[in-house]
Amino acid sequence: MDAAPQDGSPPFEDRTDFENADRGFVAALVPGVVTAEDGRVVWDGDAYGFLDGDCPDTAHPGLWRQSRLCARQGLYEVTEGVYQVRGLGLSHMTVVEGHDGIVVVDPLVSAECAAAALALYRRHRGERPVTGLIYTHSHVDHFGGARGVLPGDAESGVPVLAPVGFLEHAVSENVFAGPAIARRAGFMHGTRLPKAPDGQIGTGLGPALSSGTVTLLPPTVDITHSGQTETLDGVRILFQLTPGTEAPAEMNFLLTGRRALCLAENVTHTLHNILTLRGAPVRDARVWSRHLDEAIDFFAEAYDVAFASHHWPTWGHENVVRLLTEQRDLYAYLHDQTLRLLNNGLTGPEIAEELRLPPALEGAWHTRGYYGSLSHNAKGVYQRYLGWYDGNPAHLWEHPPVPLAQRYVEVAGGPEATLEAARRYAAEGDLRFAATLLNHLVFAAPDHEAAKEALADVYRRLGHGAENGPWRNIYLTAAQELLGQADGPAVATDASGMTSALTVGMLLDSLAVRIDGPRAAREPRLIIDLVVIDEQRRHRINLEHGALTHRSLPLHRTPRPHAGLTLTLTRPELLGLLMGKGLAGIETEGDRGLLKRLFSYVTRPDGEFPVVTP
Repeated sequence: MDAAPQDGSPPFEDRTDFENADRGFVAALVPGVVTAEDGRVVWDGDAYGFLDGDCPDTAHPGLWRQSRLCARQGLYEVTEGVYQVRGLGLSHMTVVEGHDGIVVVDPLVSAECAAAALALYRRHRGERPVTGLIYTHSHVDHFGGARGVLPGDAESGVPVLAPVGFLEHAVSENVFAGPAIARRAGFMHGTRLPKAPDGQIGTGLGPALSSGTVTLLPPTVDITHSGQTETLDGVRILFQLTPGTEAPAEMNFLLTGRRALCLAENVTHTLHNILTLRGAPVRDARVWSRHLDEAIDFFAEAYDVAFASHHWPTWGHENVVRLLTEQRDLYAYLHDQTLRLLNNGLTGPEIAEELRLPPALEGAWHTRGYYGSLSHNAKGVYQRYLGWYDGNPAHLWEHPPVPLAQRYVEVAGGPEATLEAARRYAAEGDLRFAATLLNHLVFAAPDHEAAKEALADVYRRLGHGAENGPWRNIYLTAAQELLGQADGPAVATDASGMTSALTVGMLLDSLAVRIDGPRAAREPRLIIDLVVIDEQRRHRINLEHGALTHRSLPLHRTPRPHAGLTLTLTRPELLGLLMGKGLAGIETEGDRGLLKRLFSYVTRPDGEFPVVTP
């Protein structure tokens, strides 16, 4: 029942990872619970205490082992002057001690957890101010806690470093497609599942996402090229840009005086994702491999330890080179063999069935599919090159799920015959085809309770056998939703703190993707100009043919035709306007009714759309 079957598992007697995960331990947060100002629990690391026990029959032994390693919590010393706080969410926060204060790297996913991590550090290392902030890449678990380490009264003059393109990609993933990604992330991370041996035991990358307040401070310094060096609070840092790897904007860096190499999320102790199951642009496994190869030579003999924003460090120069080499070859093999099979005519699902790692890679713990899997990664590589269409015209214009399911059930002899056949396949151990049949039955007859119960049972069995953390969480969450047992929001983070960092163009883009096009298409052309005082720019909004477009112009330029409404305002006032605070204090010229008409076409995304039912 292994969701990503691999032969040649590494020996469980090898305790190196456990020794490294415990090395440098200073102190834990006790209790391991973080609360918001209103008393709401946003993180409970103590809930994973059950992982101290033996692996039950409801979990894959490899994933159980990985989850035990990821659940370790507390302050750890990586090397002199470099510390990490681990186990307060999905990712780690790194603290680098400088001359006058500390440089914080990747401040977790929420402000509350970041503040707790900083407090734990200060409790044992002293009240040092934050003198620099670094984002290694554009994923929310690496910047969301920014305001937890740099609240408004402390951020002035503190440099914030990030790879070029960071803000654009952070916004496109977390704002433009945010509602759909958040819904799917709830399945992938198992946020509604109980923390239990038969429930959520981790994700393979870390325990889970914390809830709480997601914030974002915009970068003040862009890292634009490999070889760029910056000095923060006396700490000299050498950067390597790695765009198109684990994130579209990402970078590794070397703390030259500490001989410590930060590998961001490019190298972790698992096979990562080429196409994450929550949804994201497909990553380039070829480029990923090449950047790892470049790193081996680029940083040469200048490091004795490598750390990342997930998992545990690797000590010893030769050990780090071996890790980089094996991870390099992991992504190269995945890419090249998928292309070889693709060019022989195999489709994504066929490649996923055939592809296996060579023994030397398959036998390393850090290449196992705890977070990404060979199966869905091979399909991701296929998608990057050939897209969703596999070349078979039967798949070019298929019916959508409900009418397709109805026809399958009809061909199978009706609902009861379909249910009987699915139960037979499940009893014989063919859970994959049983899931296919039962899924068709649920979509054809959504009120068929026995079908939903049978499908939930199949999903539970698939989840409990999965080595891959997201696969386990997706299967178990699907079972939960089929039985109507999912309570509370799937993702309890509050992302409103991100909007203050958005540019005017990004704010207008986020408005454009919420326009109800069919209704707005009946609207005669609507033009509104925004004169943004603090930018000294004019932004023209044009709603025509159901599409909202906008462009930025010099302040003195008034294009034709004249706008029906002109608003003169600051960027914070624009943000308030888009959040529904009205026109109070904003200078207007023209027909104010145009704004009401524009907003009448703005929709609110459905954050709870059905996934496992029609």
